[in-house]
Amino acid sequence: MPPTPRPVGLSRRGFLGATAVTLAATACAPSTGGGSAPSTGGRLRAAFAGGGAQEVLDPHQVSLFVDAARAKALYDKLADQGSDMAVVPRLAESWEPGPDLTTWRVRLREATFHDGSPVRAADVLYSYARILDPEQGHRAKSDLAPIDIEASHAVDERTIEFVLHHPFAEFSNILAAFGAYIVPEGATQFDTPVGSGPFSFVSFEPGRNFVVRRFDDYWEGAPRLDELEIVVSNEESARINALLGGQVDYAHDISATTARAQQGEDSVNLVSSPNSNMMGFAMKLDRPPFDDLRVRQAMFALCDRRELVDTVLSGEGSVGNDLFGKGFKYYAADIAQRERDLDTARRLLREAGAENLPVTLETADVAAGFPEAASVFADQMRAAGIDATVNQRNPDTYWADTLDGGHLSVNRSGAMPIGSHISQRLLSDSPTNVTKWQREEFDALYTKLQSTADETERAGYYERMQRQLHEEGGYLIWGFANWIVATGAQVRGVEQAPANTLDWARFDKVWLE
Repeated sequence: MPPTPRPVGLSRRGFLGATAVTLAATACAPSTGGGSAPSTGGRLRAAFAGGGAQEVLDPHQVSLFVDAARAKALYDKLADQGSDMAVVPRLAESWEPGPDLTTWRVRLREATFHDGSPVRAADVLYSYARILDPEQGHRAKSDLAPIDIEASHAVDERTIEFVLHHPFAEFSNILAAFGAYIVPEGATQFDTPVGSGPFSFVSFEPGRNFVVRRFDDYWEGAPRLDELEIVVSNEESARINALLGGQVDYAHDISATTARAQQGEDSVNLVSSPNSNMMGFAMKLDRPPFDDLRVRQAMFALCDRRELVDTVLSGEGSVGNDLFGKGFKYYAADIAQRERDLDTARRLLREAGAENLPVTLETADVAAGFPEAASVFADQMRAAGIDATVNQRNPDTYWADTLDGGHLSVNRSGAMPIGSHISQRLLSDSPTNVTKWQREEFDALYTKLQSTADETERAGYYERMQRQLHEEGGYLIWGFANWIVATGAQVRGVEQAPANTLDWARFDKVWLE
């Protein structure tokens, strides 16, 4: 059936003009499970922060959470990460290593694309070759780098033998890599995309809205919804007010302060996934002042992580220790927790000749807590003698602007294995290396751990790399936030799940009462 007409795009002015409802007058409920048996039908409208008019539907260019949500609706990966970071089969029903870990054989399940054609080994090989194209900056390229795509081949229509450049014990993480979606062989244009995901394409207007409808032949079973619409608004207040005013049914990325204001009521449901969102500041190591290790160490010392967690997250999270992946496998929990030490920070700044150092901290209202984190941390820097200024960037271009520009920026990340975080953000050629951390010895350690079958030895490499990052790196990771989404009371089936994992944004499992 044709899509039901809806207003496209969601702006703060449009939201607030359409509703006079305030947070204080709104109700909420603790979860979206329970209720009556699942029903089918209807259109769910979900509001996400977006990337502006330059957004595309190429699944290999995913960067923002809204990109991932759209890609998940249209496409599948061979595997995905569960909430505990364990790899879960998706289009791949199995994978088995060769005797020396330099080959892996992957067997595909029976699945079809939206045009009715089967998902074949040739589609997988084409998709991975496209991601690995050296002329492109596709997000998953560094994760797939161990694959020798020229030597890899189809054994039959549903079986691929992947040949690797070196032994790789954690091969399943490749299959689950962020952005490693499977597209039909030969696909180059994505104006009317064809995938094998739970929804098929209807329409897309960059920076405004995206509409898909149920794909009845989805291999895991047809979604319960008739249609899904994703609309874009970069301001959290606009997203929550759209939910309160009935313009949307699902508001992504809600702050703890907003959530707390609604606890104990009934018209809005909240789903919180503990400690699933890394919160931090990114210092660029390739330019002054943060090319000086003493200045970076002063920043680590002056930061009051507990104040940031209590203020920005309203206490709904845990303190970080300048390392990604707290609680995940291979996390270096034995490294002593940093505490605020203003005397040490001032001494290091004096030694670096950086007293009264002018520093601009970039931020934007692109995610819950970003402006607040910048304000709190700027005050902390000033207490150590730094002349801190906060620069509010354009939300539509913030991530592109701060990837290569500026010196210090508010940063965050959803959940992923620690190895994937390293691959995507900390190798010399990583596509989203915002801190510009480039160390040959660090890259070499990552190659070694990939090739190491022994679990204990591999854990040792991870610890060495994290100790180096803790002492010398450019990520000041102050906390881990609970991931919160809000829905209307009529929405059911939204599960607790860290962002970027399998059960996050699983709109094919959601229904409307």
